[in-house]
Amino acid sequence: MANIFSEYNIGNLKLKNRIVMPPMCMYVAPETGMVTDWHIIHYATRAVGGAGLIIVEATGIAPEGRLTSNDLGIWEDAHIPGLALIVKAVHENGAKIGIQINHGGRKCEAAGMGIEAPSAIPYDEKSKIPREMTKEDIAETVNEFKNAAIRADKAGFDMIQIHAAHGYLLSEFLSPLTNQRQDEYGGSYENRVRFLGEVLDAVRAVWPQEKPIEVRVSAEDYGEGGNQPADLAAMLNLIKDKGIDSVNVSTGGVIPVMPKAFPGYQLPHAEMIKRHTGLPVAAGGLLSDSTEVNTVIEQGKADQVYLGRELLRNPYWALHASRTLNVDLEWPEPYKRADRRK
Repeated sequence: MANIFSEYNIGNLKLKNRIVMPPMCMYVAPETGMVTDWHIIHYATRAVGGAGLIIVEATGIAPEGRLTSNDLGIWEDAHIPGLALIVKAVHENGAKIGIQINHGGRKCEAAGMGIEAPSAIPYDEKSKIPREMTKEDIAETVNEFKNAAIRADKAGFDMIQIHAAHGYLLSEFLSPLTNQRQDEYGGSYENRVRFLGEVLDAVRAVWPQEKPIEVRVSAEDYGEGGNQPADLAAMLNLIKDKGIDSVNVSTGGVIPVMPKAFPGYQLPHAEMIKRHTGLPVAAGGLLSDSTEVNTVIEQGKADQVYLGRELLRNPYWALHASRTLNVDLEWPEPYKRADRRK
């Protein structure tokens, strides 16, 4: 029976366990989007702590596509050396590493930048009205995702994650609450998922075949008339043959509504996506208890578990969990004196 410390393969990428640190913005990059010492230390520490896969924060494919002016960038070759330092630090400490590439759409807050979206609908009453994207804009953005993937490979990342969740640009195209277009990019499942499919085609064409591609989705919009898990499953089924190796399942972010959250509240969404698409899934949502996390894998509810806030609180969660679950996990040599089992 598999558990959170069982080895796992995403495509051809072999991971030492099923524990994932998901992408979380640190908001410490300069306006140039360059990597800082903070980023290197932050990600390397989680590798030391035992996570099998670490995914770098939402990294902007264009200056105007960043969520804020203090997020990492991957829109120019000058970003590659800094990103490569993160990769090197994580690899040296025993983990694999991916990067999430993203365009923030109508939720971009980068200083002095205009915003664009599938339709001219603001996020809330305090937000700017975005410009509706033309087909030329869409084609240009597809190319920006492609170029970001080329740079991610040059930096040495093991996996790439395409951000189609949380109400950012690709997510906005998927949701009927934000996409009211009348052309081939709006309306039906096939049309709403078209942009994401084109991004997948472009990324897969330049991303090495032996390296996996993951897509992150919001499986529920939490709004009347919005997407439910069945809708996301239907759209994923239309594009899963374009090279999706895994789906990271989250929820929300499309509209300013906060769901009633509790530990494991997103697990049913992940289970449904897994069941109705046949794709491997990573699940999460306020999970922290090691026994509960382990049960998710043992019961086959998901293939991996991502721990966001918990790994911010405790970078060494995996080391402590191994003791709780009585798993013989090798601690880093400098820390072995702290392993109470010895």
